[in-house]
Amino acid sequence: MAGSDMDRFDRAILKALGEDGRMSVAELSRRIGLSKSPTQARLKRLEADGTIAGYRVLVDPIRMGLDHVAFVEVRMTDTREAALADFNAAVTRVPEIEQAHMIAGKFDYLLKVRTGSMRDYRRVLAEAISTLPHVAGTSTYVAMEAVKEPGGTGVAES
Repeated sequence: MAGSDMDRFDRAILKALGEDGRMSVAELSRRIGLSKSPTQARLKRLEADGTIAGYRVLVDPIRMGLDHVAFVEVRMTDTREAALADFNAAVTRVPEIEQAHMIAGKFDYLLKVRTGSMRDYRRVLAEAISTLPHVAGTSTYVAMEAVKEPGGTGVAES
């Protein structure tokens, strides 16, 4: 379903579930102002068409001891499709890499890497990131504070 095909009820369902994915259909219908049956039908349609891709638990990484975040610019030796596909596949196998984005700019990829400490990050950089296929070089930027993150309040705890 394209974003333009959604009406205000579909958008309200997505907003409400984005705030609380464990909400009952009864509570969801009350929040969006539709009866339960049409709400449930819309929910099933949004799931079936892939607009709602799934539900998951958001774990607080700080409470898990993973409070070191680094952003890594990656420059590639080769940017042909096969090389990019090799890199993309390899990135998915490094658990410390939370996000990887191909960038149009002075470098080729931006990685978000989460570890427990600078020592852990240095190990991941040396043993995993620097050895990914076709990596020519990296630059690291260490985050001092998370101002806004998905699933959080938007303010880092101190």
